[in-house]
Amino acid sequence: MPSWINGRPAETLPVTDRGLAYGDGLFETIAVKAGRPLLFERHLQRLATGCSRLAIAADQSLIRSELLAFAAQLGEGVMKLILTRGDSLRGYAPAPMAEPRRILQGGAAPAYPVAHAEQGICLFECLTRLSEQPLLAGLKHLNRLEQVLARSEWQDSAYAEGLMCDTSGRIIEGVYSNVFLIKEGVLLTADLSRCGVAGVMRAELLAQARTLGIGTEERDIQWLDLEQADEVFLSNSVYGVWPVRGVARLNWPVGPLTRKLQGIARALLDV
Repeated sequence: MPSWINGRPAETLPVTDRGLAYGDGLFETIAVKAGRPLLFERHLQRLATGCSRLAIAADQSLIRSELLAFAAQLGEGVMKLILTRGDSLRGYAPAPMAEPRRILQGGAAPAYPVAHAEQGICLFECLTRLSEQPLLAGLKHLNRLEQVLARSEWQDSAYAEGLMCDTSGRIIEGVYSNVFLIKEGVLLTADLSRCGVAGVMRAELLAQARTLGIGTEERDIQWLDLEQADEVFLSNSVYGVWPVRGVARLNWPVGPLTRKLQGIARALLDV
């Protein structure tokens, strides 16, 4: 698996890196096809938003050029950018002159079962709750222990993903996906102003739906909304769209609007 640190091939990090010590940083996981990073501008936009929110003074132009060069070398697969605040001494306060560290890793694209996309999946109802922290909401930050705990809740291959709620019981997202509902022709997805990750495929599908004249809403999603939904699906920037057939006692068909948006996602990801 190829890896670069600050633009050069490397595989080791200083133990003083704040990403290692505190999860002080951000990451992006980007699909690569024919040497080209997909949904690239949306990934860069989310990264820049995260850097602004966390006050990480990273050179965005340099990051762009390194990602393009790494993707060209990788050719096909998935590349992961980890951007940390850099090194500092012991303690939470960052060193004033810390230089952000850029870590790039490449690997093969995950081989998900074709049935996930074609026939749909079932979700595991996770007990782990997402804490509500508006300052971090939407960001792809390095603190992922909630997802680690949630994913450890099931081993049964009957479940391809887990459904996560916040501490108030609102439905937010999957463990590594965003959740969409379709109700009376309107596309619904969770408000991510308190917690959750603002996925780049989520953003793209919302934009595409509006262009097509499909109504969209980003709002609080309750279990009652799931019960009343006509269709449910997940989105992710690597696999695209997976229809959801069921969670707990609820079941849905794989409907026409899900298929339409799945086709759009496939075109974007060239799959």
